[in-house]
This record gives sequence, structure tokens and C-alpha cells, in this order.
Amino acid sequence: MKGFSLGKAFVPIVATITLIYLLLPIAHVILFSFNERRGRNNIMWNGFSLENWMNPCGAPQVCQAFGNSILVGVVATVIATTLGTMIAIALVRYKFKGRSTVSLLLFTPMATPEVVLGAGLAAQFLLAGVEKGIGTIFLAHTMFCISYVVVAVKARVASLNPAIEEAGRDLYASPAQVFWRITLPMLAPGIVGAALLSFALSFDDFIITNFNSGTATTFPKFIYISAMKGVPAQANVLASIVFVSALVLVIVVQTLNIRKQKRLAKV
Repeated sequence: MKGFSLGKAFVPIVATITLIYLLLPIAHVILFSFNERRGRNNIMWNGFSLENWMNPCGAPQVCQAFGNSILVGVVATVIATTLGTMIAIALVRYKFKGRSTVSLLLFTPMATPEVVLGAGLAAQFLLAGVEKGIGTIFLAHTMFCISYVVVAVKARVASLNPAIEEAGRDLYASPAQVFWRITLPMLAPGIVGAALLSFALSFDDFIITNFNSGTATTFPKFIYISAMKGVPAQANVLASIVFVSALVLVIVVQTLNIRKQKRLAKV
């Protein structure tokens, strides 16, 4: 064909195939959320039905597990983001003994396989006589989320111009005013990004949760237990809602950023 170049078409073709490959599992989840319910089996397509969307809590324990994941994600994110932000500021702005060691150790949870990390935490809880449950999940998720928050916020802190904060102090602002009115707003994009990453990691975690949850059930653990007989259609409904919500959030944020850039370009 005239004008056709295999070299130019290679990248778009590979990108399209990769995108389809990545989206196929998501399409399967959304499709089977409309599967007609016949017993507990949700592996074979039985027909189109809106019943599952009308009653997303129809499967036993699915909404309880989903609620547990939301609760754990929110609590772990709030604690990890608060502590991680303070640690990141301390590592960048202050000099203290052992700072390099602390920075190195913060990467340990990120580099350690989750199986090893989960087993190690389970052993510590066992030795301490702590009963496993929703509380131990909070502690476990907060522990591994802090590292990601520190890395993300630390990069943001390092990029700040100290002259802006110095200008605030020159205008007789107190240290607290400088932090709340200058430093924190400039750090906000990094903190929000770290918080979203932390929540996503917590909500999605299975391995560490499985080691340290005891009888408590989270959404990923519920999915794993149900997978042998086919994930209940109601679980697919909840997963679809999470996916669509995240997609809408990304679109809204990108739209707002584009509009902001256009307004700045006109100034």
C-alpha cells in the first residue's frame, strides 16, 4: 500500500494490543456484573440482568468486606499521610544523626517481598500476643504505606523554593503561619497524590492482609476466597463502581488542569 510504513505503524499497533490486553480483565468484570444469577456460580454467562446492580449487597458478606476495605484504606491513608509528610519534611529540611540511615530504611518495606513482610508482621503480632483482626490490618497497612508517602512527598519538598517561605518570614509571619499558608499549600499536590497512592495500595492489598487479618475479611480477601466458584456478580458490581468512580475522578482532574492551563496561557 502506497504511503504505508511498517516502522511508523509498529508502535501504534503494539500500543493498541497492549491496551486491549490490559482492559480485557476490566471488561470481563463489568460484563459479568450484569450476568443473570443462577446459584453461586458466576463463571459461565447465563444472560443479561440488572438484578445484581439493583441489589449489590445480595451476596453474603460482600458489602461487609467492601466496607472493611474502605475503612482500612481511609484510616491507613490518613495516618500514613500525616506521619509520612512529617518524616519527609524532616528528612529534607533538617539535619540530624542517622538521617541517611532513616532514608535507607524507609525503602525496606518497598523492596521487601510482600510474602516476607506479611509473614514477619504476623510473627511479631503472635509474639506480642496481639489478636489478629481489623486493628492489625490497620497497623500493617499503615506500616507499608508510610514508605510510599515519604518518597512521594519528599520529592515535592525538595522541589520547593525556600525563598518563598523566607519572604513570608520577612513579612513577619510566624512559623505556624508560614507552614499553613505557604508550605502546606505548595506541598498539597504531592500530599494528595501520595494519599491517593496510599489508599489504592491499601484497598488492593491481599498478601499482607491475608497474613494479618485473622477472621476479618477485606474485599480482596473475599474475592480470593470466592474465586474458586466464580466471583459473585455483586462483587463485580462493586468493583465496577470503584473503576468507574476512579475513571470519572481522573477525567475531572484532567479537565480542571486543562482549563487552568488555558486560563494561565491567556494571562
